[in-house]
Amino acid sequence: MLWSIIKIVVFLALVVLVTFGASYLLELDGGVRIVMAGVELNLTPLKAVMGLALLILFLWVLLKLATLLIAVLRFINGDETALSRYFDRNRQEKGYRALSEGMMALASGEGDVAMARAAKAERYLRKPALTNLVTAQAAEMQGNRAKAEEIYKRLLKDDRTRFVGVRGILRQKLADGDTETALKLAQTAFGLKPAHPEIQDTLLRLQTGQEDWAGARSTLNAKLKHGNIPRDVHKRRDAVLALSEARDIAVEGKTVEAREASIEANRLSPHLIPAAVMAARSYIAQGAPRYAARVIRKAWEQQPHPDLAAAFAAIAPDETPQQRLKRFAKLIGTRPDHRESKLVEAELNLAAEDFPTARRALGDLVEKDPDARVLTIMAAIERGEGAPDRVVKGWLARALAAPRGPQWICGNCQNIHGDWAPACEHCHAFDTLEWKSPPVGDITSPTGIEMLPLIMGDLEDHSAKDVARVVDAEIIADAEPVSENVDEPETAEKQP
Repeated sequence: MLWSIIKIVVFLALVVLVTFGASYLLELDGGVRIVMAGVELNLTPLKAVMGLALLILFLWVLLKLATLLIAVLRFINGDETALSRYFDRNRQEKGYRALSEGMMALASGEGDVAMARAAKAERYLRKPALTNLVTAQAAEMQGNRAKAEEIYKRLLKDDRTRFVGVRGILRQKLADGDTETALKLAQTAFGLKPAHPEIQDTLLRLQTGQEDWAGARSTLNAKLKHGNIPRDVHKRRDAVLALSEARDIAVEGKTVEAREASIEANRLSPHLIPAAVMAARSYIAQGAPRYAARVIRKAWEQQPHPDLAAAFAAIAPDETPQQRLKRFAKLIGTRPDHRESKLVEAELNLAAEDFPTARRALGDLVEKDPDARVLTIMAAIERGEGAPDRVVKGWLARALAAPRGPQWICGNCQNIHGDWAPACEHCHAFDTLEWKSPPVGDITSPTGIEMLPLIMGDLEDHSAKDVARVVDAEIIADAEPVSENVDEPETAEKQP
């Protein structure tokens, strides 16, 4: 409101001034006399002022026309002008509109539409760095991999888009299973952008697949440097790589270097079971049993494992069963309630022929967590206590159909491995193997029948049909009421 009043006041003031000026000029005497080429003009003061104003306006219009003419000539010559900038803005608007439509079509899964819009955007924008990527992705969506590879190769020629081109070809080679070429491309991409998380993971996976442990450790250090991996995870995976390197050195016959590498792997991650086992055996080979026992005890406190128990037994291979029981007492005492501790104690008592103590060591594993190992130990206990063959066979029959217990299982694809490995044999994921029990029913022992002679000794019949008859007899016995004339051996059959 105030601004409107000010504008009105200013307008009225200008009108008053113009009126006052015109009146003043009309009252003036004299005038302006112009003589040129024999022509004489006599102008009053008012006409002279009006003529001057018209002359100034004419000169201004003439100057603008000259500027327009010069701009047209420069436009024709190809120089940048206001006119060219106008047309450029118009082209850019159309180009960016086509590019956005192409990206929307790409997100919608319309590959042909995306390629058409990308081609239109290229005609208007002439910026292949923007349009080639959309074209390549649209070509991949349509299954035209040759076209996509051609576009990615174009991107390699420009420093600004070289990484995008290398990454695109890398993905194609990975899809084709060409790991050697993919490794070279991943190394090139890593050199261009060492902080890129996806390239780091891809390069690490390819290096571990090629067993390039030194290169993998370098890549892992780069991940830590750029903050793409937690420090504790880095420490464990570095230990896994060091352990893998130690294994390769051991295969080459360089025992001293292998020992040092295994000890380093255990130092990096004392709780890594394979590293602890290898380091302990290295200490045993060096004649340092105290260091070996210390390494095993530290790993056992974190995760009891049969390999740790085997390595601990290897410290004194010639000891008697009673001596071994006494020496293992400290190890088992660190995790007395753990499942593996109970199984190891039961097996040691079996070796010492103390069958009642072995039965007590198993505790409630037979009822709560029966697997092939638990049931086989139970069969051995029954055999040692003089139970009939039918009882022993009953336990072994249950063992054949029972789960195998904890194994090395990939946490990524759930593939089961016989031995620990740095990478999964199925999905090639790195450091994903865990010692745990598979889902119930996934695996049973296909060679369980061969276990019978090892534990039962010479029986009258070891055939699978006999085992099946024992199982059927036990099922029937469980379903029927117990007779009053049942003797003690037959009563014992109901224990499984």
